[in-house]
Order: sequence, then C-alpha cells, then structure tokens
Amino acid sequence: MKKLIPSLLVLLAVIPFGGKSQNSKTPWPELSAFHTLISATFHPSEDGNFKPLRQKADSLLMAAKQWKESTIPADYKTDLTKKTLKKLVRECEEIANDVKTNKPDAKLKESITEAHEIFHTIVEKCRTPEK
Repeated sequence: MKKLIPSLLVLLAVIPFGGKSQNSKTPWPELSAFHTLISATFHPSEDGNFKPLRQKADSLLMAAKQWKESTIPADYKTDLTKKTLKKLVRECEEIANDVKTNKPDAKLKESITEAHEIFHTIVEKCRTPEK
C-alpha cells in the first residue's frame, strides 16, 4: 500500500490537466503550461528529489510570468486572479533566486510548496461559482 500511494501521485502528475476550469470549456493554455512545470518540480520535491526543481526553476518563473500576462478567462474572478498570479510570480522569483544562490533543499521545499498552494488557490478559489 505504501508503494501504491506514490505511484498514484506520479500518475496524477502526468495526466494532462488541460487548463480548463471545471465549470467552463474555456481553455487557458498558460495555466496548463504552468501546471506541467509545477507538477514536474513539486511532486519530486515531496520525495526529497530537488534536481527537477533546480533544473527547471527558471522555466517555472517564465511560465508564471507568461500566465500572469495572459488573458484571464471569463469564468475566473479577474481581480482575485490578478492578485494571486502576482503572488505566484513573486514566489517563483524567490525559487529561481534560491536556486541561483544554492539555498538548501529545506528552503526550496518551503518555496515550492507555497507556489503549489498558490497554484491551487488560482484553479480552485479564483473561479466564479457555477450558475
């Protein structure tokens, strides 16, 4: 059973997210691109593997910036989404800086966990409720 849970987490990480909200068919490619990177960096860090994060920190930051600059779909709360995306970019900037300055894994784990939480805030709390 202990081996089943990590396997399921890996499987969930590689299933395409699609960048669509649950109550809309509006695609958001920048959300999907960021999701791909956050999955590839956050989930290995949960198991103590920070190599993907150290290798992809700049790409994660670039994806966060592109997402922030993209057009927010109508089924998202514009002001809250903008504010939260700004917070995500700041966190990804911190991650990239921490990688460049070779901060310890414990610090990276804190930052990538926070970025992951912010991501989930956007996809779960920034959406407008179903009508």
